[in-house]
Amino acid sequence: MTSASANTRQETDLLGTLDVPSDAYWGIHTLRAINNYQLSGHPIGAHQALIRALAMVKKAAACANRDLGALDQKKAIAITGACDRLLNEPELREQFPIDVFQGGAGTSTNMNANEVIANLALEAMGRPKGEYQTIHPNDDVNMSQSTNDSYPTSFRLACLLSTDRLAEELARLQASFENKASEFQDILKMGRTQLQDAVPMTAGQEFGAFAVLIAEERRHVKRQSELLLEVNLGATAIGTGINAPAGYALAAVAHLSTISGYPFVLSENLIEATSDCGAYVSVHGSLKRIAVKLSKICNDLRLLSSGPRAGLNELDLPERAAGSSIMPAKVNPIIPEVVGQCAFKVIGNDVVVGLAAEAGQLQLNAFEPVIAQCFFESSRLLREAARTLRELCVDGVNVNRAVTEAYVRNSIGLVTFLNPVLGHDRCDAIGREAHATGKSIREVVLEHGYLNEAQLDEYLTFDGKILG
Repeated sequence: MTSASANTRQETDLLGTLDVPSDAYWGIHTLRAINNYQLSGHPIGAHQALIRALAMVKKAAACANRDLGALDQKKAIAITGACDRLLNEPELREQFPIDVFQGGAGTSTNMNANEVIANLALEAMGRPKGEYQTIHPNDDVNMSQSTNDSYPTSFRLACLLSTDRLAEELARLQASFENKASEFQDILKMGRTQLQDAVPMTAGQEFGAFAVLIAEERRHVKRQSELLLEVNLGATAIGTGINAPAGYALAAVAHLSTISGYPFVLSENLIEATSDCGAYVSVHGSLKRIAVKLSKICNDLRLLSSGPRAGLNELDLPERAAGSSIMPAKVNPIIPEVVGQCAFKVIGNDVVVGLAAEAGQLQLNAFEPVIAQCFFESSRLLREAARTLRELCVDGVNVNRAVTEAYVRNSIGLVTFLNPVLGHDRCDAIGREAHATGKSIREVVLEHGYLNEAQLDEYLTFDGKILG
């Protein structure tokens, strides 16, 4: 390092020398990335899970190198302390300014972390930023590592942190649906298939099904996320472990498990693991499943609340905003609509993840950064969509009991209850006549003398209530 001015310091890499802001913990590699990648406007520092994961991986590596005698104790203490600062001081995320879209298979992200940790360590030792002869970003912080193992391992850990937060929010949404299922358990309504009357159910059963659907997706994403527990830390450049001491890979993974709280295991074949992105395809596929299910629920909520005078009008959704700039008194189902839009974006991201995973060549996939961008965006969108749907819609939804029960009484679908006693063909005729004349099923059956009142009461009973 050489001095440039009061506001900058000079750092040198293989391409030459640049002036780095004197107060920046990042260095020349990060500066080149800032200059090279001005694409999305979203820095990696915006993804808290990734920064935390990078810190944990770098700490695990330092601990393993220390245990094996590759890194002296003084440097190990400074580096692990710097990692702890990254974990405990969220404001340091501002030191990760580079764009989420980048070439180099994540090298810029890895070097950003190496430089920040090195300069934090130097600060703890009372040395100036950029004095890399004391703590070097590559030789010390990146010891026994390559971007090609530390970045994917960090990404996998970040995905686990993100999916855990998502699962927690889904659990809260599930509980909200369960509460509504209990609240609506005695309210009769018509079930529908292909938008046509089917058979009666309760509104509680409908909302209970929503709860079970969310529970299934929460369990599914947790199961799929277990694929991320297999990591290639110690693979270094391509999976051969070059420049890492014997025993380093197992030691680093063991330390990472202790530091993170996740039971990581070393991949069976590090060359395969360094180039393979199949786990991301599977786990993001589970995010797509959640998106599909959330969108389906929102479609149902919109349809059931349609009207209020010329639609189904079975549900009253919380009124969140005036619905039209021209039509007075109109209120739209804006929360289900916005959640649906989040779902569409996640489904689109899944296409990108598949394309990027397929595009890997030979011993590395250079496109993990766009997979990371998609994954973090998808998990955040789903998490916030689930929270928004719960807080601003589901918790306040009500059923129009008079409307739903009137639909049941007037429905031709009630004739299905009479199938066992009158047969399908006769019930067909009863249903057709009721539809053509506007009469109820009960009226048609009594007029033809097929059953008497008492028999109809017996057969047209559901959930303890006489129908029609």
